Amino acid sequence: MNPTVLLIAGVAALGLAIVMAVISITARTAEGGVARALATIDSHYTQHAPVELEPKRDPFAVLPGWLRGVAVRLSPSGISTTLQRRLDLAGNPSGLTPDRVLAAKGLGLFILGSLGGLYGLRTIGLLVVGAAVAAAVGFFLPDVLLYNAGIKRQEKIQKALPDALDLLTVCVEAGLGFDAALAQVARNTTGPLAAEFSRVLQEIQIGKSRSQALRAMTDRTTVPGLRSFVSALVQAGELGITIADVLREQAREMRLRRRQRAEEKAQKVPVKILFPLVFCLFPSMFVVIIGPGVISIINVFFGK
Repeated sequence: MNPTVLLIAGVAALGLAIVMAVISITARTAEGGVARALATIDSHYTQHAPVELEPKRDPFAVLPGWLRGVAVRLSPSGISTTLQRRLDLAGNPSGLTPDRVLAAKGLGLFILGSLGGLYGLRTIGLLVVGAAVAAAVGFFLPDVLLYNAGIKRQEKIQKALPDALDLLTVCVEAGLGFDAALAQVARNTTGPLAAEFSRVLQEIQIGKSRSQALRAMTDRTTVPGLRSFVSALVQAGELGITIADVLREQAREMRLRRRQRAEEKAQKVPVKILFPLVFCLFPSMFVVIIGPGVISIINVFFGK
């Protein structure tokens, strides 16, 4: 065979091998980039929790379905919507769903009701009262815990809002766009407010408009300051007002509201101290001060 043909074939084979190697490396890099992006989104949405390779075992999967049915029958209509609203306010802790909460309510109803009935086995009346009270406590305990978690989360959002707005204002005035500034705030802060900002950015990335994503965030919270902030941003976008000016005014207003809340709490302290002072401190002081005199009077009039 002609040596020239062999040389051309060898060069072509070498070039084909190089092209295939580049394609393989590029595909692996792209797959790795997509995986890293998905892991980043998941970690931001779960408040920077580590990505688990093995799924956790669902403790609610072993519960029978009739527990949820009993809880649904004993609950008012629209309970699933109400529970979903409370879960959103609480930040959807531990991947809970309305069905799981209803199953937990039914489980608490039967377990605590049985324990209350066992406690009152001595008499029929005590058995009925104990079972009824314990069953009511077990049925409403998940609601109370969920409501308490929602209140604590809203308090954390309200407490972190002024500092987050200050950081957002600094980033925008430094030249960043609003979305980039929001990403900086979500990256450099922690807590439920950072998680909400991360979710807003994710919703914008999947196609929602900025106003829709911000309004959806206010639907998941009950903080008045956050609602006024979002309303001001949406109106500024619609009217063409500079976002930096709006953020500056909102940050100043949030700092003023935080100082007013601190002053309000300080004014409530004397009223809160009054009851422990009257019922705990004053009786002990009376015993220490008047006690020896009372003993002396008793000895004088009734003793030898």
